Amino acid sequence: MPLIDKPLSELYAYRGLNPRPSDFEDYWESSLKEMRVLDPRIELVPNKTISPRNVECFDLWFTGVLGGRIYAKYLRPSRAKQKHPAVLQFHGYGENSGDWNDKLNYVSQGYCVAAMDTRGQGGLSQDVGGTTGNTLSGHIIRGLGDPDPKNLLFRSIFLDTAQLAQIVMSFPEIDPARVGATGSSQGGALTLACAALEPRIKLAASVYPFLCDYRRVWEMDLAQNAYDELRTYFRLFDPRHLREDEIFTKLGYIDCQHLAPRISAEVIMVTGLMDTICPPSSQFAAYNKINSKKDIVIYPDYGHEAIKGHVDIIFNFMNKL
Repeated sequence: MPLIDKPLSELYAYRGLNPRPSDFEDYWESSLKEMRVLDPRIELVPNKTISPRNVECFDLWFTGVLGGRIYAKYLRPSRAKQKHPAVLQFHGYGENSGDWNDKLNYVSQGYCVAAMDTRGQGGLSQDVGGTTGNTLSGHIIRGLGDPDPKNLLFRSIFLDTAQLAQIVMSFPEIDPARVGATGSSQGGALTLACAALEPRIKLAASVYPFLCDYRRVWEMDLAQNAYDELRTYFRLFDPRHLREDEIFTKLGYIDCQHLAPRISAEVIMVTGLMDTICPPSSQFAAYNKINSKKDIVIYPDYGHEAIKGHVDIIFNFMNKL
């Protein structure tokens, strides 16, 4: 089999390259405290874009950290008497929460679904700015030049996922002990972040997660496509790489491999060994640090693309809720 990364036996032992900041746990604990005292100003507005039988559709709005209004599509079975499980869905980089009808497979089984638009990307959630430094190219490096690492944009986005989970778990129709999260690429990363920052998440299904082990991506010369902004940042702000260690350490605050040990959910990860966008080793750096029950589904001949059969695998996995 051709290889673009380490052999599989080495991937299962790989622990990542990107530095972990010394105050990483304090950073996230103080961030969670900031999130928990917010007034989320929740709005739940009926949406009539489609009219599926026995399903209610809503526009869900809440206020996240730094004041951004965050949007999610929310669907629930109508006229049900018992509490429901719920699935949180997170989308790929630059995209949005998708169409209403592609959530109905879960709702048909008695689940509620909340699909979040990531702030500042292709949907309705707000990126309200407020950071010093560049805002020209890319969300990974948004706030990287700011003196305060709490102005990294993905800090806010990771907290949005945990806040969405907290809000959904508070709804009277939801059983908070039966909530799962899933997504691909950026959505796979946000799934891991959500499960790490909201310990009540029961199941997490992450497909080829982005935002893992930045330095490994750099050293493999794969800072292109979604990771191209790393190269942009160095070219503009550190062309001689005099601050390389400092920059990668700061990125460590928003590296999912360092959040992974916090996960208590059962995890399934889907990985294609031909992935040149989010290389397998970067994904294994996170997977190998998960201490809860876990499994990884390997597709040897697939890359960062629609992988045959993986949606069915995740649907069956979520049936454990």
